[in-house]
Amino acid sequence: MRKTMIAAVFAALAGPAISAPLCDDMGFAGLLAKCNRGETINLLLASGQPLGEDVQLQSGAYYKLEITADGSAELAVEGPSFFRAIWMNEIVINKIEIRPMAIDSIEFDKAGTVELSFIAIKPGNHVLRIPGSRGDSQSVTISIQ
Repeated sequence: MRKTMIAAVFAALAGPAISAPLCDDMGFAGLLAKCNRGETINLLLASGQPLGEDVQLQSGAYYKLEITADGSAELAVEGPSFFRAIWMNEIVINKIEIRPMAIDSIEFDKAGTVELSFIAIKPGNHVLRIPGSRGDSQSVTISIQ
């Protein structure tokens, strides 16, 4: 009982985990400011190749996700949990900008690149995977802190 009470006191003193944008003075651009941008995330869609490495993001920060397909197979990436945990700014395909409300997946019929720009919002672990695949290398976990 005593250990439980001590643990509760420490938990109360620790307070909530703080997630803030990457910079303090964002100016007119707000969350889209250049100082609030994290590293670009790159994923490769190729038959029999790993999708990418797990990534950790900061809630409130602006990121770009580049997915490149090499054309070796018709492949897709799905991740409804991830796509609902972010605010999507735009998707760029062949220099065409799309501003969607929501997406579940992106499929490539041939070689190409898609660039998604977004702000990470909802903390948690979210998985992007190649649909129907079972291997660990065919998925990427994106953790939003």
